[in-house]
Amino acid sequence: MSGSSPVDAAIGAHEHLATRVAFLVAGVAIAAWAPLVPLAKARTGLDEGTLGLVLLCFGVGSLVAMPLAGWCSAKVGGRRVIGCAVTLICGALPLLAFVERPIALAAALLAFGAGLGALDVAMNLQAIVVERASGRSMMSGFHGLFSVGGIVGASGVAAALSAGIDVVTVIAGLSVLLAIAIVATARGLLSAASHDRATPFELPHGIVLVIGLLAAAAFLVEGSVLDWGALFLATVRDVPVARASAGYIAFSIAMTAGRFAGDRIVQRFGGRRVLVAGALCSAAGLGIVVVVPSSLAGLAGFALVGIGGSNIVPVLFTCAGRQTAMPENLAVPAMTTMGYAGLLAGPALIGFTAHATSLVVAFAGLAALMLAVAAMARRLPA
Repeated sequence: MSGSSPVDAAIGAHEHLATRVAFLVAGVAIAAWAPLVPLAKARTGLDEGTLGLVLLCFGVGSLVAMPLAGWCSAKVGGRRVIGCAVTLICGALPLLAFVERPIALAAALLAFGAGLGALDVAMNLQAIVVERASGRSMMSGFHGLFSVGGIVGASGVAAALSAGIDVVTVIAGLSVLLAIAIVATARGLLSAASHDRATPFELPHGIVLVIGLLAAAAFLVEGSVLDWGALFLATVRDVPVARASAGYIAFSIAMTAGRFAGDRIVQRFGGRRVLVAGALCSAAGLGIVVVVPSSLAGLAGFALVGIGGSNIVPVLFTCAGRQTAMPENLAVPAMTTMGYAGLLAGPALIGFTAHATSLVVAFAGLAALMLAVAAMARRLPA
């Protein structure tokens, strides 16, 4: 099996816990930034267009760090990569809470994105080893904790700010807690280097290219629902603006629930069937959103998109660990980079399509894309 690790046989409870904590920390960290965006805009005095360009620094940092994280994980082990990544995250987060110059905000976002990109790759590489050694499906549960972290991070920071606590105090305290969580579970982070071929970057090929394209499509849909779902309900279905975010909330809750049920489902039916069924479910949900002229149907549709998409990315990471076309320390960064590219490009593509046609046509395109995912998923290992 490609990418098998010399530590597979030594996996135990400490490694399981450390993997779960890493996913939780990543979810909390990325979600903690969301409530800070309007505050950063006000401090720096940026208009929407310039802020959009500055926000791209997050994506640039992530995309640059991902292949390097795979290379470093093979060279020195995931423990050091995760440690460095979390150090970068916890150092950059407080800066995002108080910097006032646009160039400083851009630099902090670059570092923050690099830390999260590196953490994403390293923790998924560890998850592949832990899942493989356990002999059972675990990836969906790990990603479920990332989703929980997102809910906890966004709601926790928002609640603390609403209570009148100073933003720097909130974010600094959160950064300390994240660092403590990683240090406390560091014993379970894999320290052994891999015997896989290690290069800083290799273009995805063979089945890894298919896996990466599927990941890009899944992330594209997720990013589009995040950025455009509320606007769709508000402008197309006449949902009041104050309640339009309910679509994304329904999507997020359904995705989180689906991931916690996912390991049992994958264990019973197999990853390939779950991929096909999940993509078809997402396509059906998007079809309901587009076709049925009802706000309640829209909420139900977005929930179906979340349920269907919940286990697509976790199963794809498992596939990246099973394939033999590339070593996993190269396959996982390649897949993750393509996925993030889809996440970054998706909202812009929806915007261009909606401008040229309409939001209804743009969301219909997402449904067609998920049908294509279902068709392509049949090529993957079972």
